[in-house]
Amino acid sequence: MEAEPRVPIHRNPYVWAFVVGCITLTVMRPLLRHVPAPPPVIGQLPAFALTDAHGAGFANEDLAGQVWIVSFFFTRCPSICPALMARMAELQRRLRDAGIDGVRLASITVDPANDTPEHLRATETGYGVDYPRWRLVTGAPERVRELCTNGFRVPGFAGADVASNDIPHTSKVVLVDGGGGIRGYYDTDDSGLDEVFWRSQHVLDEMRSRAR
Repeated sequence: MEAEPRVPIHRNPYVWAFVVGCITLTVMRPLLRHVPAPPPVIGQLPAFALTDAHGAGFANEDLAGQVWIVSFFFTRCPSICPALMARMAELQRRLRDAGIDGVRLASITVDPANDTPEHLRATETGYGVDYPRWRLVTGAPERVRELCTNGFRVPGFAGADVASNDIPHTSKVVLVDGGGGIRGYYDTDDSGLDEVFWRSQHVLDEMRSRAR
């Protein structure tokens, strides 16, 4: 019995079905990717007016059009602040490398009496600040205290002793939208940093879609 002639590979229907299937999956993969909904607003910042390290105002209207990742620190801090600021610098690098200009960083000092704009500006190089992508912020002590206590609700800040080197603050960062809406509090370990990196982009996409 003679063997049946082999079908050339370019005429084999199974080969073509495989090729078409691979192409279809490649084209459809972006459409099938699940993008989580942006986190909801869980709080609202009150009216505020502070100053950054370059003497520029930092107030409600300065939030507009941007998403902000906000941390709290002070330059005399001997405990969590050096690691926290290093994590902020890492976020800054990731955002810059990804070409994301709509997400900005702000670090508000909880020791404004010591951390004047001039003093903060002198620390920018050491922290790796790329201004204005990342702004170090200070202000009148009573204004900073009010914003941290009743705005961002920094744990323990209401009873802080600003004369000591043990001022209560937090290693978490706060995600804020362009309207001053608080979208979440995130840890600054590897998983928390990764989460806020992506969640900030979800909020940015939402803001831009509403502006169209």
